[in-house]
Amino acid sequence: MPFQFGGYSVDVDRRELRRGAELIDIGPQVFDLLVYLIRNRDRVVSKDDLLDAIWEGRIVSESTLTSRINAVRHAIGDTGANQTLIKTIARKGFRFIGEVEEVKKALPQASAGGAEAAAGGLRQEIHFCTASDGVRIAYAAVGKGPPLVKAANWLNHLEYDWQSPIWSHLLRAIAARYRLIRYDERGNGLSDWDVGDISFEAFVRDLESVVDANGLKRFPLLGISQGCAVSIAYTVRHPERVSQLVLYGGYARGRCRRGQQGEVEQADALLTLMRQGWGQENPAFRQIFTSLFIPDATPEQAHWFNDLQRMTTSPDNAARIRRTLDEIDVVGLLPDIRVPTLVLHCRNDAVQPFEEGRRMAAGIPGSRFVALEGSNHLILEHEPAWARLLDEVTRFLGN
Repeated sequence: MPFQFGGYSVDVDRRELRRGAELIDIGPQVFDLLVYLIRNRDRVVSKDDLLDAIWEGRIVSESTLTSRINAVRHAIGDTGANQTLIKTIARKGFRFIGEVEEVKKALPQASAGGAEAAAGGLRQEIHFCTASDGVRIAYAAVGKGPPLVKAANWLNHLEYDWQSPIWSHLLRAIAARYRLIRYDERGNGLSDWDVGDISFEAFVRDLESVVDANGLKRFPLLGISQGCAVSIAYTVRHPERVSQLVLYGGYARGRCRRGQQGEVEQADALLTLMRQGWGQENPAFRQIFTSLFIPDATPEQAHWFNDLQRMTTSPDNAARIRRTLDEIDVVGLLPDIRVPTLVLHCRNDAVQPFEEGRRMAAGIPGSRFVALEGSNHLILEHEPAWARLLDEVTRFLGN
């Protein structure tokens, strides 16, 4: 439902803040904080309330909370000195005091094609399961078709990915046809962050736990980026369960396993950047990763990806996960894959070289390889490669 106040409008479903017709650039966490304050405007919201609602009880510093409040105020033209919309109540918390009008939206009309309208009505359900070492893994299920499982990849967040302009078009397109099941691997997202074992074997066990928790017997498996290697290992261990395998933007060997000194040096440099700047409010460090992953992103998409990285995991976990990925080597498993496999890769991918995708496909007996035109590691909705990717995957799974 949209809210209107003082010349501003907030569309919760579209996750948009506007001043008149102008779209205001606002991070996902700041947006959630604004909506929470508006929805609870009839009372004073304590700091504990905000920590529970926005950070789900995770420990964050006082300065982090203060910076988010300031960011909300800045986005809606308020200030700490001139508190016309958000008032600070000393030693109590905060209250949204602006005059708010709730605007009911008309229900969309059903259409014959139905795909877009159906996708708009999708609602995901988030659950938890427990891996063999006691780590709690968060997973989501959405859609009403036959099951399709997506393996976790570099820094997911079940809630924010579903809303983001980086992932939502892909997730909703799949969920319109299948019951999409995906999860946050250990150390990031809604899964446990404080874990002792962050290893490739643990990542495979996380996937096994999610499949078992959903009682799945046979299903297609989708791997993206690092999720390709996890999917390969799972398929070799459980060939009776995987009906088809889709691998996009992936690799069978991490940077440190490719025999290239330049790759090793780049991996070490990225780890150093993570440890020093990942958790900072200034996105300059994370922008390096954003520029690599989605060089053709719009400003809004780049902003989302910058925020997603910081909110999804801690600096230490980001470095631990990255080091694990750099050491992946499943080359020896490729000849053992015996299920129909589709491999897709962008020609100018700056994160995982095109040659790594081609090499991976060549090692899988009978696999089909599709070269996509583009430079983004994650296919964005506005680029031509998106339509080709969706068409190839849909036709492959349909067969």
